[in-house]
Amino acid sequence: MRVQSKRYKEALKAREVEKIYTLKEAIAALKKMPRVKFDESVEMHFNLNIDIKKTDQLARGSINLPHGTGKTIKILVICKGEQEKSAKEAGADFVGGSDMIDKISGGWFDFDKIICTPDMMRDLAKVGKVLGPKGLMPSPKNGTVTTNIVGAIKEAKAGKIDFKTDKQGGVHVPVGKISFKEEQIFDNASRVLEAVEASRPHSVKGVFIKSAYICSTMSPGMKLT
Repeated sequence: MRVQSKRYKEALKAREVEKIYTLKEAIAALKKMPRVKFDESVEMHFNLNIDIKKTDQLARGSINLPHGTGKTIKILVICKGEQEKSAKEAGADFVGGSDMIDKISGGWFDFDKIICTPDMMRDLAKVGKVLGPKGLMPSPKNGTVTTNIVGAIKEAKAGKIDFKTDKQGGVHVPVGKISFKEEQIFDNASRVLEAVEASRPHSVKGVFIKSAYICSTMSPGMKLT
């Protein structure tokens, strides 16, 4: 049985259990909850009306958050030649080719996102089995396999995030930090809601988002309208 801390019990008092909140109401309630010693992430969690056994019903997409995530993103760029210099100048944290792929093969994962040029994808595919389950394998669909390395780095640093359904048909997306102003969290969360709704596969009929919740790292969740 989970033992609830005094702080968590206080947080529970700040929400109404049976209430379904508007986004603004939920964010206001989150900001009133007692804080912990670190800057908690604010997250949204969605349960989608999809059949996870059907590949044409898996939702995915990318979002440019207006106010970023509040997290410093470490970017690894897999490229070669002149593009290595461009990547470094654009702010990539790690740049390389086969040497970086060998490091990944050896168990190195000190990065949050990989951007790769198309000509290096065949080499990177060698470690696809370890990158895929971690959600780190780049893809042309979300703009992380591209010849426009500089643009992709700038987007990632500015707050572009990717999402996709998990094995239970859910989507989990960060929308900022609890230290953000309410208006900033609202702007980011609104953009996430729009993006998830827009990711509806054509084969899905009826209601797409069965339920949506917002919470911080250490707080109880609140159901949204």
